[in-house]
Amino acid sequence: MTDTSEPILDIRNLTVRFGKVAAVNDMSLTLRRGETLGLVGESGSGKSTTSRAVLQINRPTSGEVWFDGEELVSASRTRLKALRQRMQMVFQDPRSSLDPRMTVEALLAEPLVIFGIGNRTLRRAKVAEMLRLVGLDPAVGSRYPHEFSGGQAQRIAIARALILEPELIIADEPVSALDVSIQAQIINLLVKLRTQLNLSMLFIAHDLAVVRHISDRVAVMYMGRVVELADRDRLYGAPAHPYTRALLSAVPVPDPAVEVHRKREILTGELPSPGRLPYGCAFRSRCPLHAALGRPEVCANVLPPLVPLAPNQSAACHFVSDASAAAARDQRGGVSA
Repeated sequence: MTDTSEPILDIRNLTVRFGKVAAVNDMSLTLRRGETLGLVGESGSGKSTTSRAVLQINRPTSGEVWFDGEELVSASRTRLKALRQRMQMVFQDPRSSLDPRMTVEALLAEPLVIFGIGNRTLRRAKVAEMLRLVGLDPAVGSRYPHEFSGGQAQRIAIARALILEPELIIADEPVSALDVSIQAQIINLLVKLRTQLNLSMLFIAHDLAVVRHISDRVAVMYMGRVVELADRDRLYGAPAHPYTRALLSAVPVPDPAVEVHRKREILTGELPSPGRLPYGCAFRSRCPLHAALGRPEVCANVLPPLVPLAPNQSAACHFVSDASAAAARDQRGGVSA
């Protein structure tokens, strides 16, 4: 990973509302140049909405999105079009993101046509180059999307995202619709391409095992907010927020001897309504620390900010750094990641 002081992507106090529902709620996050940042959380936590707001597909209600020093929310349509050449998305379902009426060659060449890059001969050569890059034979260019397996179709979608030579790739659940064996192939391909092309990547998923393999840092979202942000090894080795601990405890371990002795953190209580988020901490209705520590009024009345706890780790919890919180977790059967 290339680490520079200036982030390529800087999300500041981003809020996206659909009517009364705040899908993303005052969220801030940065992506370093050359880094892969994993964004994880349950369905409905706001991950995909965040990705679409970054590219201005869904316009934010408030906040700022800075890409390589340029603010996108206030940018004109003409400027946005130019900037989108440098930031592309890989969608979850390649079959719905690839036009079934177009051949693979036409699909991949279309971005070049839109941006006026090259002539027909040069575009055809670029398409062949991209197909080889993602592990496909250029001869498949004359075929249609429905003729490919899910993994092959996702390779085509990745080639389409890369053909404009972007600096930023947003991968929105790119393997969740694929078989497990194919998921590994696509993840390994993305890892290789990130290094080969020096890409910065925002990788969105709900599978923490997948995120661990590809990410340098991981941000955990809950109800539209980031509740923990840490380096990969720190987050998986010493998760701080109780929500992160619960997510990790749900990930199975491939060794049966280890799995049978694992302690699990089971969340109880109800998920709050996105249209009527409670005051204070939105996680408190499911939090094992909320009642155990004897000061529930703090959680009910004060929104916990995302604060540093250790080098390269921050969490949004009033009690997560308390010795009493650690004791309470151990008493309830904390999880070793």
